[in-house]
Amino acid sequence: MIMTKFLKHFALEIYTVIAMLLIVLVAIFMPDMTTIQKFAVFMSFLFILHEWEEGHYPGGFLDLISANILRMDIDGETKRGSRLITAVFIYVMTIVPFFWGDAIPLFAVTMAVFCIFEGIIHIVGIKLLRTKKPYTPGMVTAEIELVAGVALIVYMAVNHNAAWYDYVFAPFVFLACFALMQRSLMATVGMGYKDMAANIRRRFAEKG
Repeated sequence: MIMTKFLKHFALEIYTVIAMLLIVLVAIFMPDMTTIQKFAVFMSFLFILHEWEEGHYPGGFLDLISANILRMDIDGETKRGSRLITAVFIYVMTIVPFFWGDAIPLFAVTMAVFCIFEGIIHIVGIKLLRTKKPYTPGMVTAEIELVAGVALIVYMAVNHNAAWYDYVFAPFVFLACFALMQRSLMATVGMGYKDMAANIRRRFAEKG
């Protein structure tokens, strides 16, 4: 019980330490990385910054989601603990492409799609969440991720690192992984996909 509370309360900090440790170890023991691996490392660092911008500096993204999309009060422990689920998803999105992105380009393209998705969703969030300013917590790093994702796809396309079907199926692979993560997050607050989808449609339909 004590360990569970500790993990939930310091989920973001634990994710940051582990991710930074992996980045440092890679830099020390794998100096001859491929370009795709370098992209994976760079994006791992961006994801750390993104999580902190969303959650702490300035933070408040989860508060906006719970108030405007979920439409329910979520306690602080649950909000912080949700970062554990997010961290697992991010590890999958970066570690898998790092080790197998060159051999299986689909994984690298999927990572790029994730970055592009982050940039788009934070812009869409301005309208969806009705923010007072043209900004959603995490948007700055999300737009950098978008640029990095586009750059990776351009690099792979120019160098013929992936086939057409990699670009076609990567979005579906990402969406499947993302849906699994979201399903886990919804389970922590006792909400289903139908409820969330209905709330999003209602939010877009609202005036103001």
